[in-house]
Amino acid sequence: MQIHIPDPAYTGSQRSRDNFRLAVKLSLGFVALLWLVHILNWGLDLGPGEFGVRPRQIAGLVGILFAPLMHGDFGHLLSNSLPLVILGTTMLFLYPRAALKVLPAVYLGPGIAVWLFARGSSHVGASGLVYGLVTYIFVAGLIRRDKRAIAASLLVCFLYGALVWGVLPIVPRMSWETHLAAAVIGLVLGISLRHLDIPPRRQYSWETESDEPEDESIDVEYRQ
Repeated sequence: MQIHIPDPAYTGSQRSRDNFRLAVKLSLGFVALLWLVHILNWGLDLGPGEFGVRPRQIAGLVGILFAPLMHGDFGHLLSNSLPLVILGTTMLFLYPRAALKVLPAVYLGPGIAVWLFARGSSHVGASGLVYGLVTYIFVAGLIRRDKRAIAASLLVCFLYGALVWGVLPIVPRMSWETHLAAAVIGLVLGISLRHLDIPPRRQYSWETESDEPEDESIDVEYRQ
């Protein structure tokens, strides 16, 4: 399989650097929002479970929108913060067009699946976003021939490969249903959106040169 190397004029442009800085700012801003929400809940002594996804309860539907913003404790929030910064930056920078579809899907989709199928409990936390983004970035690197996508895939595999155990019901009080649903969504979108966000490929001189065909005509002298 031929690996495509992005055009240095594209990856090293001012616009590319600006896009990276914007991706970092947006990811940090979202994590800051999570901390603000948790500090307010902690200061007001509000239970995050009231805003969680409670399967097959009408009152639990609100959790589809708010559960990713809620965390059980500071340890839970801390464990999601750094991955969200890294994965959010990677997603927004490498796949800006796909991010417009992937981010809403992995934010809302796991909550819908949990409300429909999960065990009775209150499911909270942004780990669905983490699992959805890890899976999308990993799958995108597997099926694309883009050098940057492959590098990002290897990075998330190295950093977060152990998260695969989180889709199994082996840890008490962990919403493995959220993790599994988010991973499935990330997998499906990684395959279906594989044609989006393809960077310009570096062109070598031997690929662009077109040899002029030689004139092979033969002069023929007609004799009477």
